Amino acid sequence: MEITYSETRVIDENQIVALYLANNWTAANKPKLLTKALLNSHGLVSAWEDEILVGIGNAISDGYLVVYYPHLLVHPDYQKRGIGRNIIAKLKKKYENFHMHMLTADGESIGFYEKSGFELAGETRPMWIYQGDEH
Repeated sequence: MEITYSETRVIDENQIVALYLANNWTAANKPKLLTKALLNSHGLVSAWEDEILVGIGNAISDGYLVVYYPHLLVHPDYQKRGIGRNIIAKLKKKYENFHMHMLTADGESIGFYEKSGFELAGETRPMWIYQGDEH
């Protein structure tokens, strides 16, 4: 089947939660907030096989200089097919003239993001107050 990409803001909450649960992301435990957060992001790209949500990525931005990419998920059954790479490429294209593109990567995702053009940010270290447990 062919994967299509969209910037739609009409995505069923159940499909979003299913994608997050399939990836063991604790944000799925707050379905209404998760859905609102994604649908109100500055940038949003979703990947679809027919009517099935198989991937999603979002961006938070000041709209001029800085963009942060907090979420990029592809359903495990669809990984290693270039879907994540296409989502991040579409988001990077939208913000191509911005001064700074930021994200936090860990584990296996570090290599993925390096292949997508990201690099370690000097001697900086990510810091957070976090309510999840998947890291």
